[in-house]
Amino acid sequence: MADPDNIPEEFLHYIWENKLFDSEEIFTVNNEPVKVIYQGQKNNNSGPDFFNARIKIGKTLWVGNVEIHKHSSEWLEHNHQDDKAYNNVILHVVEKYDNPVFRTTGDEIPTLILNFPGRIRTNYKRLLFSKTKIACEEQFHKIDLFAVKLGYHRLMIERLEYKTKEIMQRLSENNNNWNETFYQFLARIFGFKINALPFEMLAKSVPLNILSKHKKNIFQIEALLFGNSGLLNEQLLGDDYYINLRNEFSFFFNKYKLKGIESHLWKFMRLRPVNFPTIRIAQFAALIVKSEALFSKIIEIKRLEEIQNLFNVAASEYWDTHYRFNKKSNYNAKELGHTSINTIIINVVVPFLFVYGESQLRNELKDRALDFLEKLPPEKNSVIESWEKLGINVRSAFETQALLQLKNFHCDQKKCLNCQIGNKLVNL
Repeated sequence: MADPDNIPEEFLHYIWENKLFDSEEIFTVNNEPVKVIYQGQKNNNSGPDFFNARIKIGKTLWVGNVEIHKHSSEWLEHNHQDDKAYNNVILHVVEKYDNPVFRTTGDEIPTLILNFPGRIRTNYKRLLFSKTKIACEEQFHKIDLFAVKLGYHRLMIERLEYKTKEIMQRLSENNNNWNETFYQFLARIFGFKINALPFEMLAKSVPLNILSKHKKNIFQIEALLFGNSGLLNEQLLGDDYYINLRNEFSFFFNKYKLKGIESHLWKFMRLRPVNFPTIRIAQFAALIVKSEALFSKIIEIKRLEEIQNLFNVAASEYWDTHYRFNKKSNYNAKELGHTSINTIIINVVVPFLFVYGESQLRNELKDRALDFLEKLPPEKNSVIESWEKLGINVRSAFETQALLQLKNFHCDQKKCLNCQIGNKLVNL
């Protein structure tokens, strides 16, 4: 069980940064008067917590850094007394004083005990130790919903910047090949969470340059993808389509020296048949054939409707009467649905447009990415339902993406102090 008084040090950083402490007639532990003119700039890297603070101690105006700890003895625990990077600390700010602290030169550093209104701690603890899915659920009625919407743009940029890091890392692994990187991310989203990993592994095992050699032949693309997926190894015998795929893949396997993935990685359980990996792979093959130079096309297209049409594909004829190999079913054309297409645009097209625009200094692409989100309908999932129950009316994918970012990277990690909503509740 969590200790109710064991709040993180970042809470003290928050108090200091926002000057929520008692600032009138404050003194160091050695009874020197202190006047905080500027708290300093928060440092998110190694070194003192706040840079370039301006603080008057006694009759002297000091300019330097501030270090914050819950207990002053943590200065010793962290070995700051032996680290010259902390010699320019002009003030040690603590919640509890249990030890004097010194620079490597032996000079004692002035220490200030941080005093602040008890209600702020109480409000923060209520959020920090909340057991509800969204920490502020029980207090959400106190928040102006308009203020929540004002934070959407910052959350959306934060979400795209997070995705940017992942794309740039993969781009580096692919020798700056945008088409290959886009292809791999596209494959992953075709797995729709449950089969995202094996789909991504499949894309890596069959590089785009190999598929490009057969882009005009849907059967050969299917043979390459189904063969390397391992799904053609599950039965020795089957119908003509299945046997012909195996024979075609056998040739490609030797020609390209392919190394497939294991079939057991694919999940069929608890999935609607239209989401079976067999159907998704067939649809993915159809997209490869239909959309030559797909990423290049996407960069040039300005209208959302044209982007959606690019992904309007259907699995080949065999899958009209099948969900799995060798098991016939009632006729049902396996087209990629509107919701699936929009999911692909939200999670792959938009981030890639944004990242490419950033890397090429083309702001119109970044603006277009955000515009697409504004025009796309809101996503439907359990997270968005939770926000809607609190009274938030979502109107677009832009807003649902912002709310997903808020839930996944702030609420779930109890980063209430970095949240506009949490900030208001802490300060009530």
